[in-house]
Amino acid sequence: MRPHSNISTRRFNPATGIALAAVCALGLASCSNSKPLQASQINSSQTEYTPPSMDGAASSGGIGDLLTLGGGTKTAPAGTASGVAVNAYLWRASLDTLSFMPLASADPFAGVIITDWYSPPATPNERFKATAYVLGSMLSANDLKVSVFRQSRQGGEWVDQPVDPATANGIEDRILARAAQLKAAGQLNG
Repeated sequence: MRPHSNISTRRFNPATGIALAAVCALGLASCSNSKPLQASQINSSQTEYTPPSMDGAASSGGIGDLLTLGGGTKTAPAGTASGVAVNAYLWRASLDTLSFMPLASADPFAGVIITDWYSPPATPNERFKATAYVLGSMLSANDLKVSVFRQSRQGGEWVDQPVDPATANGIEDRILARAAQLKAAGQLNG
């Protein structure tokens, strides 16, 4: 009697191994360039950053063409994303509208802009922070969400305060108006 006779042996299927390796390689390749941008990269006077996949540029081959079965030579319509599900006009308009606040981080691939705390000069004991989410590829109010946070200084410490929902709605309205201006002008980068 063999010592491990109750363990069943299975044959390794090479096709399964190849498929698993391909899926892992595609997963790693899709993560290779998704680094959040810093404020200096976004607010530079030389580059107003819009990812190439968002500005309607034609595909240059690579993994994107593999996933579209070689059909990646078409140019995406202006204002739509190819490869990322973020509307370029909403993205640029969000950056423009929130530019009065210091930028903490911006990730165009996830569609998230986070500002740092900002104190209006008139009220130094109050500060605000905003997060804008560009949720889709359409230029619509449904593809934009803004959250605003407010704190006031009480006894030397910052204490969270409620924010009027009209504040976030007003910022969303300004972003949508700016995005419409950018689209009407037919421009993304300035």
